Order: sequence, then structure tokens, then C-alpha cells
Amino acid sequence: MTAPAVSVSPLSPARRGLSIAAMARDGLAVAWRNLIALRRVPRLLVFSTIQPLVFVLMFRYVFGGVVAPALNGVSYADFLIPGIFVQTAVFGAMNTAIGLATDMQTGLMERFRSLPMARSAVLVGRTTADLARNVFVVALMTAVGFAIGFRIHAGVPAFLGGILLVLAFGLAMSWIFAVVGMAVGDPETAQAAAFPILAPLVFASAAFVPVSTMPGWLQAFAAHQPVSKTAEAVRVLVLGGPATSAVWQALAWDAGIIAVFAPLGVWLYRRAV
Repeated sequence: MTAPAVSVSPLSPARRGLSIAAMARDGLAVAWRNLIALRRVPRLLVFSTIQPLVFVLMFRYVFGGVVAPALNGVSYADFLIPGIFVQTAVFGAMNTAIGLATDMQTGLMERFRSLPMARSAVLVGRTTADLARNVFVVALMTAVGFAIGFRIHAGVPAFLGGILLVLAFGLAMSWIFAVVGMAVGDPETAQAAAFPILAPLVFASAAFVPVSTMPGWLQAFAAHQPVSKTAEAVRVLVLGGPATSAVWQALAWDAGIIAVFAPLGVWLYRRAV
């Protein structure tokens, strides 16, 4: 007696044998696809670097004289550049929302659905590609920072640890904006929806000015939100001083954000396609 045929979907484990290694390969393949697209449209990378460069020059030379007296002898360039690193990571993460929304609008998600690949690969690939772009932009901001007076005071290993912390935070924020992009479904709305999330996190934070200079009612939010915690941790790693508590608080924010928004993003992807 002939056994009945068993229907196997393109994404089923029986056909795909999905292991962690296979899902990682799928994610890297999608990430490479996104990086190739970035190379073919270099103006995207150019404009990604112009914005943080404008922020560096504007805050350093327009607001530096006002903020410096509140820094207790710390150079404003040394205070500012760690905040610029974090701001760059947050603004770069917004591209995740726009890119995913564009893929949904153009029908690319349906094409991915037809391929024998992990469901999470599209989101993992997009966030990984944005992480790679952040590496380039942060390196450029480091060079610009040295040009305007920024210096490393706690040694190169601590500074590199701070850069890794910035990149981890950028990856976590990419998952938030991945959810935004999947939820709205078109790039114009994704950009508009991302800004109300981005603006209070970046500008009501310790990235550019000490929290103590803010009104009392705002300090409670500014002192405990993830941008401030990450900026303060990176600042301590650059300037020197006890860093363990600040670093662990920043990493706790990263882990919490990813734990909430990564599964939510995958769930929205499943519903969308």
C-alpha cells in the first residue's frame, strides 16, 4: 500500500532542516543583499553621514559655549561626541523602518515568502545591514570628533568597548523601528511614525547636555531612558571612572528592547506576508 503524499511547505523544517546555523546563513544572505543595494545607491550612505556631521558642528560651535560651564571642567567636545555616537545609532535605526516598509510596498516580502528561508531572516538581515552601516558612520564621526578636539582619556580598549556598546544599542533600536516599518507598511508613513519615537529619546536625553540643566519635571524621564543610559556609559568609558554599573544598565536596556521587539517584529512579518 502506497503511503499518502505529505505536503511540505517551502518553510517547513522537514524540507529546510532549520537550525540556528541555517537561520544565521539566511539572515546573512539578506543582510548582504541590503548592503549591495546600499553600494549601488551610494547617496543613501552619503546622506546618512551628512546628518550626524551637521549635528557635531552645530552643537560644538553653536551650543558648546552655553553648555560648557555646566560640565565641571570637562571639554564639551569630550562630552558631546559619545552622545553623537548614540544619536547616530538611533537615527540610523530609522532606516530599518523605511527599508522594511519599502520592501512591503514593492511586493518584495511576498517573494521572500516563496523562498525556502527562515521567517526571521528578513528582519535579521535588515537589522544586521543597518548595524554594518552604523560601523562606518561611527568611524567617520570618530575622525570628525578628533578634528574638533575630542580625545580618549581612558585608553583605547575602553573606547572600543564604548563603540561596541553604541553598536549594540543601534541594533536594539533597529528592532523597534522594524516593528514600526512592519506596522505601517509604506515608507512615507514609516518615516513620519518614527520621528515621534526618535525625537524625545534623542533630544530629551543626556546625549547633548547634562540632565541637571533640564527642568525638574523632565529630568526623571531624561535620566532613566535608554539613550541617556547608553550615552552616559559610553562617556564614562571614554573619560574614565567607574563604568560597571553604567555599562550594565545600558546592556539591560538593549536586552529588554530586543526581547520585546524582536518577537513582535517576527509576528508582524508573519501576519504581513
